[in-house]
This record gives sequence, C-alpha cells and structure tokens, in this order.
Amino acid sequence: MAERSGFVREITPPDEDYSQWYQDVVTKADLADYGPVKGFIVIKPAGYALWENIQAGLDRRFKATGHVNAYFPLLIPESLLIKEADHVAGFTPEVAWVTQGGQETLSERLAIRPTSEVMVGAMYAKWVHSYRDLPILINQWNNVVRWEKVTRPFLRGTEFLWQEGHTAHASGDEAMAETLRMLEVYHEFLQTELAIPSRIGRKSESEKFAGAEITYSLEAMMGDNRALQAGTSHYFGTRFADAYGIRFLDQDGVEKSAFTTSWGMSTRVIGALIMVHGDARGLVLPPKVAPTQVVVVPIGANASTEVAAAARALQADLSLSLRVHLDDRPEFTPGWKFNEWEMRGIPLRLELGPRDLAASQVVAVRRDTGEKQPLPIAGLAGQLSALLERMQGELLARATRRLAEHTHTAADYAVALPILTERQGWVEAGWCGSEACEQQVKADSGATLRNLPLEQNVPATCLVCGAKAHYLALWGRAY
Repeated sequence: MAERSGFVREITPPDEDYSQWYQDVVTKADLADYGPVKGFIVIKPAGYALWENIQAGLDRRFKATGHVNAYFPLLIPESLLIKEADHVAGFTPEVAWVTQGGQETLSERLAIRPTSEVMVGAMYAKWVHSYRDLPILINQWNNVVRWEKVTRPFLRGTEFLWQEGHTAHASGDEAMAETLRMLEVYHEFLQTELAIPSRIGRKSESEKFAGAEITYSLEAMMGDNRALQAGTSHYFGTRFADAYGIRFLDQDGVEKSAFTTSWGMSTRVIGALIMVHGDARGLVLPPKVAPTQVVVVPIGANASTEVAAAARALQADLSLSLRVHLDDRPEFTPGWKFNEWEMRGIPLRLELGPRDLAASQVVAVRRDTGEKQPLPIAGLAGQLSALLERMQGELLARATRRLAEHTHTAADYAVALPILTERQGWVEAGWCGSEACEQQVKADSGATLRNLPLEQNVPATCLVCGAKAHYLALWGRAY
C-alpha cells in the first residue's frame, strides 16, 4: 500500500513556535492557501465548509431575531465616504481605491468598502420617511478590503469575509437595546456552536469603532493567552443618520434623525477556533460546526470485501443524522489515514475491522482526548450523537476553565506587568478612565485595554496611577 510522501507532515509544536504552529495547521489541515497578492487568501473547500456552517448558525439566529438579508454595493464614492469625519479618519489609512475603469480614468475615486456604514446610510436615507418605515433590521454577507500592513490567514487579512448587520430605529433606547441584543446573540453563538467562551464589554474611547458613540466587543482567549476580538456591536446614536440624512417624521409630527447600529463577525472566528481548541496534532473541530463529524476507516488485510461493504452500509446509515465520510482509499494505510484525519480535526473516527465486524461493533476514537471505546453497531447513530454532544460540552468547559485560570486580578502595577509582558494571561484591574494610563500600559507591556466588562465590580484605585478607579478594565496582549 503506497504512502504519498510528504502529505501528512509534522506540525511545529505550539509550545516551540506558536505562530508557526498556527500557520502549519491552516495550511496542512487544508483550510486555506496564500493567494498571489499579499493578504488575500484562498479559502479551500475544507475551510469554506467550516465557514458555511458558521454562517448557517449565525444566519438562523439573525432571522429568529427579526433580521433579513440584503446586499449593498462594493464601491463607495469618495464624496460619500467623507461625510462622517470620524469614520473616514479611522478608515482612510486602510482604504483601497479604484481610480480607473477599463481605459477610462474615473472623475471620482471609488473606495472598495472597508465596511458598509456609508453605503447603508445613503440608502436608508432614501428609504426612510416616516416612523412607520422603522425599524430597519438588515444584515448582509459579503467581503471587505482593508489594506493591512501585517496579515495572517483568517486572523487579519487584506480581504476577509464577514456579516455586517445595520439597523435604524426611531429612538435611542431601541437602538441601544438592539446593540446589546446582538452582542448577546454573538456571545451565545460562540459558546453554543464554537465552544468558545468570551468576555463581553464596552471598548474604551481610544479603541472604539471609528464613528461610533459606543462599541462593545467579545474577547476570546487563545491558546497562547493572547486576546482575539471575536465580534463587535456598535451604537451610533444619530451620528451616521445626521451625516447621511436618515430623517423621518415621527408620530408627534416632528422630523427627527434615526438612531443606527451595526454589528459584525468575520472569518476571524475560524482563526479563534483553531487557536482555542487546536493542539500539537493539528486542528480540533467542535462537532456542531465540523463539516465532517465522523470518519469511518475500514481496517484489516486490504479492508476485505466484507468489511468494505459493512463500512459503506454504516456510512449510509449514519449519514441520515450525522455528517459522515468514508475513507476507503486503498492506496493509504489505516495509520496514515488516522494521522490525516486527526490533523484535520474530525471529531470522531470509527475503526471497523474483521474482529469488530464479527463482534457487531466499531471502535470510536475521540479527536479531543484520544479516548477509544468499542460501541455496538446496533443503535450506533444515537450513541454517536450523544458522544458528539458530550465532546462539544467538554470542549467549552475546558476553554472556560482555561479562560478563568489565566485571567488575573491585580491592584499592583508591578504585579500586573510581568503577567502581560510574558503573556501569562489577562489582567482585570481598576482604571481611572484616562487615556494616559491606558497608553502607559500599552507602552510598558504591549497590552491593550480589551474592554470594560459589562459586570462592573470596580476596584478602589487605578492600576497605573493609583487615583480613584471609575471602571473595572480587562487588559491583555492581542491579535
């Protein structure tokens, strides 16, 4: 039986070089490859199937909360982009411009969308006239381009895929409720589908989205103790409505500006999934989003005709309720296949050989723990469903424990700095609210203020200057 040399290759140990380990997992688990232009990746079928499952889970939640999908144009006229000053100032360094169409030099530069608030605002201004036109609850699935200097597959790309929700409301209270509701939708999705716990809170003024009045974020802890912003939800007040003319006649007969929000989650969460659950053998996929939940591998002397037939029947039966793949390739040994599917993170492997067939059983192997157990073929689908559900819960429990163990409280700056500098985890501490203290932590440790947790048990003093604290702040080095 031939072994295809070099296909299943060694992955750099994460404790040796975490960055290289991540790159190895992305490429060797066949999730993505590098395109010819820096920062533009090709998401391969395995990676895109994962994104499709993430999309489906989010889209289902959006529609359950009354949102509908639409699509807005890719190109934004420069004259439109510059109408909201803070927004354009925040994004101009990352904007890619179209200056020529065919052989014609354009009379006005067109920005390739870095985000869609501008285009959405211009269109909502056309659609909204009365309070009866509100609320507008729209989401779109698209790509955006931000000209990043440092890129890494999924985590930070020049082009990435995401969803961006954009809503307009008659009152600030309604818009704020929407902002917080979608934050919670993301929080529940990360936990339930990706088995990723997150800390939710408000961004500081220096870290908030360009043009927002308030930005909330979900911060997840990676395997190297860095933070990753997994999603954001923004409250704009009337800033974009004022800039783009989203005005309506209210029930009291007075013309008013609408209150708007936006919220987004991107393919960055694939990077989060890799780093939260992956290990030295490669990818570990949570069963709920794994494109393949179970792989069946026939074993034995040339996978006899009888075993091969039983494996095909098993795959057909299990596929009625689970996502199952049969690996009956004759050119590879079972051991080679085991290594490959472990690297690709398939939650369960089923081994079926002549002895198993004689005993009417399979051997189930968990990807997360490596635990093996024989299971009777009778009623196997139900047993596997229960096992996958348990694996999903245990992945979340493990990640939650890790987050708790590596989140430290500190009142002494001298104690906090080594934790942040040496990437031992995050620090929760008091903050006076001054940008000077915020920037001091960044200068001394490379850590940023990730957010101000929603549950505020405010310490007595600021970690940095010792003055009275007004907030509980979460600090950490981040991607």
